[in-house]
Amino acid sequence: ITRMHFQWDWLCLSVLIINSVTAEIENEETLDADVEVEDFDRQSQEADVDRDKSSLEVVYQTPKPTGEVYFTETFDGVLAGWVLSKTKKEDADDNIAKYDGRWEVEELKENTVPGDRGLVLKSVAKHHAISAMLTKAFVFDNKPLIVQYEVNFQEGIDCGGAYIKLLSSSDDLNLEYFFDKTPYTIMFGPDKCGEDYKLHFIFRHKNPKTGEYDEKHAKRPDVDLKKFYLDKKTHLYTLVLKPDDTFEMLIDQSVVSKGSLLEDMVPPVNPPKEIEDPSEKKPDDWDERPKIPDPNAVKPDNWDEDEPSKIEDPDAVKPEGWLDDEPQYVPDPNAKKPKDWDEEMDGEWEAPQIPNPKCETAPGCGHWVRPMKNNPNYKGKWKAPMIDNPNYQGIWSPRKIPNPDYFEDIHPFKMTTVSAIGLELWSMTSDIYFDNFIICSEKEVADRWAADGWGLKKLVASANEPGMFSQLVTAAEDHPWLWVLYILTLALPVGLGVLFCWPAKKTDEDIDFKKPDISKPITKGELKQEREELEDDEIELEEEKENEDTAEDGKMRKSACSLIKYKDINRTIKLISSAKDEGEGAEDIDDEEENEVADESQGEGDKSNKSGSEDEMKEADESTGSGDGPLKSVRKRRVRKD
Repeated sequence: ITRMHFQWDWLCLSVLIINSVTAEIENEETLDADVEVEDFDRQSQEADVDRDKSSLEVVYQTPKPTGEVYFTETFDGVLAGWVLSKTKKEDADDNIAKYDGRWEVEELKENTVPGDRGLVLKSVAKHHAISAMLTKAFVFDNKPLIVQYEVNFQEGIDCGGAYIKLLSSSDDLNLEYFFDKTPYTIMFGPDKCGEDYKLHFIFRHKNPKTGEYDEKHAKRPDVDLKKFYLDKKTHLYTLVLKPDDTFEMLIDQSVVSKGSLLEDMVPPVNPPKEIEDPSEKKPDDWDERPKIPDPNAVKPDNWDEDEPSKIEDPDAVKPEGWLDDEPQYVPDPNAKKPKDWDEEMDGEWEAPQIPNPKCETAPGCGHWVRPMKNNPNYKGKWKAPMIDNPNYQGIWSPRKIPNPDYFEDIHPFKMTTVSAIGLELWSMTSDIYFDNFIICSEKEVADRWAADGWGLKKLVASANEPGMFSQLVTAAEDHPWLWVLYILTLALPVGLGVLFCWPAKKTDEDIDFKKPDISKPITKGELKQEREELEDDEIELEEEKENEDTAEDGKMRKSACSLIKYKDINRTIKLISSAKDEGEGAEDIDDEEENEVADESQGEGDKSNKSGSEDEMKEADESTGSGDGPLKSVRKRRVRKD
């Protein structure tokens, strides 16, 4: 039973470890438990792809919109409609203020899809600005706004952004002068500097009272965004703004953040109805102290503030062997003055100090000083105990007044009309890849556009990915503790197989349990008589089966007694057979040994009939003691002896 419990404990432990490994792998593969996966057409991704085929065998066709759109760009043809900025960035040094960062249109470096090209930021530590007019302006009325594009950080990213700006419509909008101060309506996309990984969604809200614009930032997503910046894969970024004043941000068709324009922006769109009165000041006599020193407390006469906190230990004794005349440090005898040492310039040369080797074996060197200990008489500076302040008035705060700047915009979705798209970026990393821009109002149109563009890139990247073993090794290089899980995962099946399938060794307890009881030898005459009694018992058992008038209860007791006797005789026969090899000395047994054998048989009979009546006990005695043999005489002799 103990062994079974031990095996079950091992089984439960193995199941727990396997579950933890599975959960860890699932956590590594998913962004977050709350991430919602959007349904979209994956027909192009579900096609059968031979893993051995190269990405060069993929036939690429430029995506085409399937519905109404406001802007699309694939960069597969001539770069038409895009304008490079010719202005300078304000509040920057002249040597970096100019927007002279270089752009190129080229294919991906890895997982290339032949014919599929994108816009690539090429310069490092320079300002970049490029923009294009929309096919038609988007008016925030009763249709959703969907903005979608692809980004690939081909060299990773140290510090820089890949966000876009939807420029506000105005009569004086000139794309050649697009810079950081150009008015925009929405800014959306990834940004990273140091270990701060961001996904921006900012919109500029117009104050209906003052006419000024304020930036409203969406709250940070709860999802870990790090892998999107470091895996060197093409990722799809989508922003969905709905007329019901809600928004969603998606990466690779999975929702990473969503909320309300009224409730989930910082600062809030609508200001508070009341504010603190800026003209009100705290009165001079306002007491905010909840506790004050007791003015009636008096310092005790025996309170000595001059007592030090530490004093020398008077009971301390200098350790035996202390070297008072030896310094703790001595000049290094092996040190030599450098050849280029100039005493006029560098001064007199002195050998560097090293620990005194004589002090290594001694308890200490130099002047011995008694150690310090806490002063039992030290009390420190006396202070009056604190009591509740009877004049406490609470924490003062100015009164609330109606906010003169209060307004309520119940429909912040109605933003400034958008007429252009632009990228105004600074990056410390080159080769940031942009592709497949689309602005539309129908989610199905954006999903089909994604399937024909980003879906194909994802399919090629998946086909070119290394095998499972390589991925496990790569993951372990980033997280070395995964090796422990790998070893446990491989060792558990082997350990469980050995534990449950390997034959168990017989323990000493099992051997002792199976040992027969060793009884004393019996004479041949007694053996013969026992055999005769056994035959008589068998005959009686057959007669009892045929006798229907006999009480069932008595028959069962009698049969039980006979069976017990039958087992005792069988055991005795086996012992006699094993004792024959010991010689004929077993025939000459004294009366005491015979008495002990008879006592054993009688004791077993008495135990089996303890709960019966006297008549049943007599019947048992007659059945066990039938015949004129030594057993009967032994029983009589035992009675006389008692």
